[in-house]
Formats: sequence, C-alpha cells, structure tokens
Amino acid sequence: MHRVPSVDAVLFDFGGVFTPSPFHVLGEAARELGLPPDVVLATVFGGYDEDTDHPWHRLERGEVTVEEAIEAIVALAASSGHAIDPIAMLTKGMGGSVLRDDVVDLVREVRAAGLRTAIVTNNIREFSTAWRGLLPVPELFDVVVDSCEEGVRKPDPRIYQLALERLGGVAPERAVFLDDAPGNVAAARALGMHAIHVDVEHGSAVAELRGLLRA
Repeated sequence: MHRVPSVDAVLFDFGGVFTPSPFHVLGEAARELGLPPDVVLATVFGGYDEDTDHPWHRLERGEVTVEEAIEAIVALAASSGHAIDPIAMLTKGMGGSVLRDDVVDLVREVRAAGLRTAIVTNNIREFSTAWRGLLPVPELFDVVVDSCEEGVRKPDPRIYQLALERLGGVAPERAVFLDDAPGNVAAARALGMHAIHVDVEHGSAVAELRGLLRA
C-alpha cells in the first residue's frame, strides 16, 4: 500500500469492524428466540443514530454500570411484553466469533504506509480489558478514544474531533473512518471525513479502503 498524500490518518471502530457487528449478532439472536429483531435492537441499543439518555447510551458514556443499564433495559423490554437478556443474547451470538485477521492486517498496511491510526469506539467500561485483550493495541494504534472513558459517544461530533486532535491535529478531510453503524458513518461525513460503512460482509469495506489509499 502506497501512502496517499491526501490522507494522513485512518480511524477504526472496534465492534463490527474487527469483530462481527453486535447489531447483527443481536438481531440473529432475536430471530432464533422468535422475537422481532427491530424491537429487540431498539429496546437494547436505543436509536443508535442519536445520542440520548437511553440506558445503553448512558452505559457507553460511562454514566452507569453495566448492571444498572441491563436492569433498565430488561424493564423497558418487559413494558413492551418481551423478556430480553441483552448480555446473554450478545454473549451467545458472539461465542464462536473470532477476530477478523484481515482487518488487523489492513491496519498494519496502513501503518506501514506511514499513516496514523486510531480506534474510536462506543464501549463499556466493564468490557475494556476483554476487547483490548483481543488486539495488540499499542502496536496497531497511535490513539484509542473509548466513549466510556471520555464521557462522549458516537455520533456526537466531539468524539471524532477529540480523536483527530490526539492524532496531532489531523484535518477531517484528511482522515478516513470505518464503522458498522450508519449513523456514526453519517456523523463522520458531516464533519468532512471520508467514512466507510462496514457491512456484515466486511470484505467490501476492506477493499474500499485499500482502493482509496491506492487511488
């Protein structure tokens, strides 16, 4: 991969980019249980193209514990007539998943080309050790911006701006961002970043980034 002068940095989401998307996993788990996927996703994650006071959003901002968030989500589900245990459903669905080695290799290519790299993730404080343990984080990334540590989450533009500042003041138009949530991709584009949506079949996103950096 040759360095492209117009790009200085590539920013990656974690879940849904380096591992299967939790949205897809939860949707599939709902189908297996005979529950409506749209209802389950909205109940567990809230409107993910927004930043609200939904329990999951508060959890990702580090405002509540995972126990408090799950209790509130279970209550929301019960009020709609559904019995939902989000952690059990996500854990079962992710049980056989493995790290996407091709995406890890892609990060190494990006770094070898001289570009800076970052993870910008909406995540949970209680899971921090687990997700970081899947990757050689210091080797792959110059910066990690974790919502639960910063008190701000995607799609709030401040989290992208924070990452760009910590990368040395990279201009948005000279950065590329990859994420599996369409709302997060749209927010990055609104700031002027080139953003790539990572679908369930993530290979197309890998190819798009490689094509962009080789153009």
